[in-house]
Amino acid sequence: MKRVLIIITLLFLCGCLGMPERVTPVNEFEINNYLGKWYEIARLDHSFERGLTNVTAEYNLREDGGVSVLNRGFSESDGEWQEAEGKAFFVKSPDEGYLKVSFFGPFYGSYVVFDLDKENYQYAFVSGPDLSYLWLLSRTPHVAPEILERFITISKELGFDTKELILVEQK
Repeated sequence: MKRVLIIITLLFLCGCLGMPERVTPVNEFEINNYLGKWYEIARLDHSFERGLTNVTAEYNLREDGGVSVLNRGFSESDGEWQEAEGKAFFVKSPDEGYLKVSFFGPFYGSYVVFDLDKENYQYAFVSGPDLSYLWLLSRTPHVAPEILERFITISKELGFDTKELILVEQK
């Protein structure tokens, strides 16, 4: 667990609030619809998530207007759950899917929702500050093939290396 927290900390020490050149945050974003539990369906590899299955993210409102973040995943090699708690705040306005997230003090990294099921908030495509950070999140542990296909197509068009995507095991 310490290793994961140190890696997350180092990631956000080096993080920034930019976003990939062609990525644009969604507008008409409604945080109240985004709150709750999300399942990680696909991601690009990073050491802070390497080997984790059953990865989820939970978002709740904070009293200070921000969003609490709880990322959780099971380490098959360690045989235990790993968690990271953080906080997020809107970078520009609350109706734009562009937040800054921190898992350590005043150091923040970008969290950019660039595609979203705006009608039901059942899936979200998320980027970090550059093309090495990419996630497909869903309200359910599995998505329809056409959603995964759409995620891959859009992400590839934006410049992400979709050949390196990891499909996350959800049991």
